[in-house]
Amino acid sequence: MSKATIVFDHVHLVSTDPNATASWYVDKLGGKITGSGEVGGAPQIYVTFEGAVLIVRGERPGERATGKQGLTWGADHFGFHVQGDFDGFCDNLKSKGVVFTRGPVDFSPSLRLAFIEAPDGVSIELLQRRG
Repeated sequence: MSKATIVFDHVHLVSTDPNATASWYVDKLGGKITGSGEVGGAPQIYVTFEGAVLIVRGERPGERATGKQGLTWGADHFGFHVQGDFDGFCDNLKSKGVVFTRGPVDFSPSLRLAFIEAPDGVSIELLQRRG
């Protein structure tokens, strides 16, 4: 029997405008574009945040993405832990026009969180654990 471990590697997003979406993650959340190219006939851009990677790609020839509305099965959102001044970070995002769908709020004594809208209907949780 072999021993193996897994480590989270990336989130892969399909975007109506991958260049604009990648720029949003850079401009609003401070990610860094660490690579780009074309895969299967669609642009693919790598945006990195302290070791976490978002891969943003466009539609490939013959594909047709459909939007989602309301609750769907599968992934609901993904989260970023904010280190440092949580409320100041959120205020900065608001000044950049980022839409908050919840918070910032104290979810529990040990957790402060907010939810924001990202391009293509993606929901992102910003969180900070205390203590």
